[in-house]
Amino acid sequence: MTQTMTAEDLFAQVQKMSAKERIKFFSLIAINAFKDADYSHDQVFGHLRNATFSAEEAAEFLEISLPTLRRYVQAGRLKPTSIIGRNQLFSSADLRLLKQKMNKE
Repeated sequence: MTQTMTAEDLFAQVQKMSAKERIKFFSLIAINAFKDADYSHDQVFGHLRNATFSAEEAAEFLEISLPTLRRYVQAGRLKPTSIIGRNQLFSSADLRLLKQKMNKE
């Protein structure tokens, strides 16, 4: 008779591991989970094509600080697609274009 381990049981076991063993464990999962898969960019990130990002998420994506993002908006380098209250939302397409421009500079 085979006993099934639940996700909660596995999580409890992982918590008991040393940091070194956890790193090894998750590395093995990552290596084996994707070794036969050849995912396209669209398969992995396609759901974000029409997504909007908060200012914090946009800054993280662009690898800049939030104050720098605010300066880009003030200078007209980036325009929010919508503003809800005090929150600005940015399209993923606009962020990709700006990041490409930034990488060329």
